[in-house]
Amino acid sequence: MFGLEASLDEARAVAAAVASRPPAARVAICPPATLLHRLSEAMAGEAVLTGGQDCHPTKAGPHTGDISADMLADAGARLVILGHSERRAAYRESDALVSAKVEAALAAGLEPIVCFGETLEQRDAGQAEQVVTGMARGSLPEGLAGQAFAVAYEPVWAIGTGRTPTPADIEHIHSALRGVLVEKFGEHGKTVPILYGGSVKPENAKEILATPEVGGALVGGASLKAADFLAIIEAA
Repeated sequence: MFGLEASLDEARAVAAAVASRPPAARVAICPPATLLHRLSEAMAGEAVLTGGQDCHPTKAGPHTGDISADMLADAGARLVILGHSERRAAYRESDALVSAKVEAALAAGLEPIVCFGETLEQRDAGQAEQVVTGMARGSLPEGLAGQAFAVAYEPVWAIGTGRTPTPADIEHIHSALRGVLVEKFGEHGKTVPILYGGSVKPENAKEILATPEVGGALVGGASLKAADFLAIIEAA
């Protein structure tokens, strides 16, 4: 829940830099819903994709304040983030609900980015791998087979705290997630990008992105300023 119209200038600066020095990675910005249409128009013809931060599992109906996947697509979105830990915690979103949202996103032609992560208490109890792989099995519907999608590991205790897992910790969880993806989707599961999210910033991006099985970054606070976001993009 960050961003007003002035934030579009930061996005334009990102797009201009990406156009002048095309990076190896795909770049997307997922703004609050109030900016999605304006941002999508501003990014038209640019290499920067746009996406939503969540969607409702149904196409339409009496769900005041909610946004459907079709509405996101109509506003210009190409992607949508689903199952973010803040959604799971604040709104008690279950794996089953996240899975239904993924199905809705696919039906609307959106590429889902599906998130999983453990709390500090779960990590300290030695349950991180069990929790994260369990979320993945429950949140990734069979309908994803052959579709474009990504998953993201975002340890809850690292989001916005400045703390990050060690590269070895990240590699361990990402490797476990790769196992689930192959288990569920076979050969396709070997190529699905596994993003890391959780206090990614210019200072640590290069080390994180060089970690085995890290296929990109889901950037939070550091994406609010073009200079910081661009430094992370360049690290990829």
